[in-house]
Parts: sequence; C-alpha cells; structure tokens
Amino acid sequence: MRLVTISDRGVMIGALRDNDVVLLDSVAPDMLTLIEMGPSGLRQAAQIVREALPHNLRPLDQVRLLAPIPRPTKNIVCLGMNYAEHARESLRAKGLPERLPEHPVFFTKAVTTVNHPEGGIPLDERVTQQLDYEVELAVIIGVGGKNIRREAAMQHVWGYTIINDVTARDLQNRHQQFFKGKSLDGTCPMGPCILTADEVPDPSELRLRLRVNGELRQDSSVADLIFDIPTIIEVLSLGQTLEPGDIIATGTPSGVAMGMQPPRWLKVGDVIEAEIDRIGTLRNTVVPA
Repeated sequence: MRLVTISDRGVMIGALRDNDVVLLDSVAPDMLTLIEMGPSGLRQAAQIVREALPHNLRPLDQVRLLAPIPRPTKNIVCLGMNYAEHARESLRAKGLPERLPEHPVFFTKAVTTVNHPEGGIPLDERVTQQLDYEVELAVIIGVGGKNIRREAAMQHVWGYTIINDVTARDLQNRHQQFFKGKSLDGTCPMGPCILTADEVPDPSELRLRLRVNGELRQDSSVADLIFDIPTIIEVLSLGQTLEPGDIIATGTPSGVAMGMQPPRWLKVGDVIEAEIDRIGTLRNTVVPA
C-alpha cells in the first residue's frame, strides 16, 4: 500500500488507490498509531482499501497531501556520506583527502524541519547563503528493538518514503557538525507517501533522482549505498533502542550543489523534484522566509 496523511476537513490518514484516497480514519487517527498497531493495522487497512465504498473515497486532486508523519516523536536519523561518489565530492569541496568512511556517519534533523509535499522551503538569506538539496530514501521502523542482528534487520522495517535533506552548508561548516545546518525549519520535505515494506522485496533496486528547475542533478540507485539498510539498522540499534515510527534517512548520492564548480546553491523560486521509484515525487519550491 501507498499510505498518506491528508488534510480534508481535518488531518487523517488514507491509502492511494488510482486517483483516489481511501480514508483509513476508522482504523487509526494518524500514521504513528497505525505503525504501532503492527500487522493488524495493515491488515485492517488493506481490507478497507479492497472494499472501499464511495463515501470513503476522496479524489486525490481535492485533498492536500501532508508529510506522512507530520510530527515525528523523535529527531530524524540521517546518514552522511553514504554513497561513495557523494562522499568524495563532499571531501573535495572541503579540501580533505578522499577517504571513504569506515563506519556509518550518523546525525539528526530536528522534528521542526518536517515539510509537506508541495510545501515551500524557506530561504532566509540572513541565516544562510548556501542552501543545498539531497534526495534520500527514508526507512520507517515498524518493530522496535535493540542490538538488532543484520540478518533480522529488514523484519523491523515498516515502509519507505522520500526525504529531501535540505542543508545550509555554511552553517554546517561554521559549527563543525551537522545538526544546525540540517535543522532549519522546513528543510525536510517528506512524502508523498509511505510505501509499505511488503511492496518492496528488494529496496536496493530503487532508483533516486533529483531535478532543480527540470535539470537532472542526482541520479543513482539504492544499491550504491556504502552501508546498506541492514547494516544501518544493526549499527544504529547497537546499545540504542529503535522504536515504531522512527525515521532513518539513508544518505544521498552525488550531484549536490556543494560539489559543483562553482557551487550552484538554491535560490528563491527554484523548483526541486526529488523522486524515488514506486514511491513518487516530492515537488517543493524555495520561498522567501
């Protein structure tokens, strides 16, 4: 299923079916609750989708899509330099030796960064002059756990969505760590849906693309991850409990603005399309803050 959160006389969840949204408010009030319900919740949702009656349908073009999880319970966990070519372009841009990471590089984005499909990405030039983009496959945890073994890791995945990890590079460099430059308000467009894990037998087959004003900037495959999803979950959960609804953004491929000569930072009016096979496309415009 492709699950969404919508605004339609209130905020509710649904499932995409052709050009309609099948309302799932009778199953759960929000996406986090549905995730916590586990397989039972998905079975109930699937039955409603199969048997949907006209009164339970909303035309997709008549509702507003929100981020699938508009307010995560915890910061979004992200992976830095998890595609080889992006790691190299990042190091070159900083004048550092092109050495690939030996261990996953984790950081987080604040929950206040979450933005919606079609939402405006704020650019306050008093705060940053180096706004960048990063298309990423995000993993949604369904079954919590600690010290999860690699061979069992995929059993803990509930679904997948798209994140555009918008980054203020000047703040990232100024503060010598990732959090501040990654956590400006509205810099995490998410969606347009969550594709449930049963629909993705092998996530490594998914391709990622990002366009700015129609120009292809990023184009890669999840198969190119340095640390794959089972490794990420195994390492992250070592001594640390993962919980249902946790979001893990797995990293971005090469082609970011920072790696260009000269860099091509985002500006007001730019339209960014972040696309992943089978999940859809995030389309956001940079707007003045």
